[in-house]
Amino acid sequence: MNHEEIKAEDNVSTVIQFVLLGFSDLSTLQGFLSGVFSIIYMIILIGNCLIIMITKIDPVLKKPMYFFLANFSFLEICYVTVTVPRILFNIWTQDRHISILACAVQMCFFLMLGTTESFLLAVMSYDRYVAICNPLHYPLVMNPTKCTQLAAVSWLTGIPIQVGQTCQIFSLHFCNSNQINHFFCDIPPILKLGCGDTSVHELSVYVVVMMVAAVPFILVLTSYSRIIVTILRLPTTKGRTKAFSTCSSHLLVVVLFYGSATVTYLRPKSTHSPGTDKLLSLFYTIVTPMFNPMIYSLRNKEVIAALRKMILLK
Repeated sequence: MNHEEIKAEDNVSTVIQFVLLGFSDLSTLQGFLSGVFSIIYMIILIGNCLIIMITKIDPVLKKPMYFFLANFSFLEICYVTVTVPRILFNIWTQDRHISILACAVQMCFFLMLGTTESFLLAVMSYDRYVAICNPLHYPLVMNPTKCTQLAAVSWLTGIPIQVGQTCQIFSLHFCNSNQINHFFCDIPPILKLGCGDTSVHELSVYVVVMMVAAVPFILVLTSYSRIIVTILRLPTTKGRTKAFSTCSSHLLVVVLFYGSATVTYLRPKSTHSPGTDKLLSLFYTIVTPMFNPMIYSLRNKEVIAALRKMILLK
């Protein structure tokens, strides 16, 4: 499929809109991809909506752990809605043009929500740390006010940081091309289109990633290292199994999210390839959000019991 490409001379920006190439190279699979992404999007919406419903309805789930899980589920719905509907629109209409403003807005919301997820995962690991390592103080430490404050910080911290980063990225002159070899407006493919030296912008990306991903990840690792030590000291095998099962779901989500996102954003621009970037991005934008409801529900007896109770009531 041919796409209109704009090239410019010297350092004058002539790009007024981009072309999201997405999966246009897979021309024979457009119908299949449309079906796959539609199904995945519905699974994410239904699965996370169910988690939000049961945490609000079932009195057994009125605990800090499930308060954060409900926040996380709502976040996942917002997170995938930034990218997947646009992917489907591009496939259905075969119109892959996107204005610079729309591209900047998509990137900004994607980065803000990604930052929220990073901090929320750290908060959830802190919740598990307090519950397992200091169970007697848990109700006092993780009181409703503290939980609300931690959730608010997770949601709001990324806004000024990522608005600033988005403004900086789009202050570049785009004169190399207007074709974004990706399925949404992400930083690595946008930087590739910038004129001249973009090393300062790359450096700012590394600094921001260290702030919003590496620091929370270190907090997660610190929490879980202490959790594992505490679990191993438990006197009974049953106690160790129960404590570890509570945390293993969260740890799996952490590894999937931080692993793929960190590799994407911390690699030098010269080592980025469109195929690898798309594959890694699929993990932290679509695959992980799809598995999160299953990971948290199928590995949690209280959630399964609440689901059964809600189904039987209907």
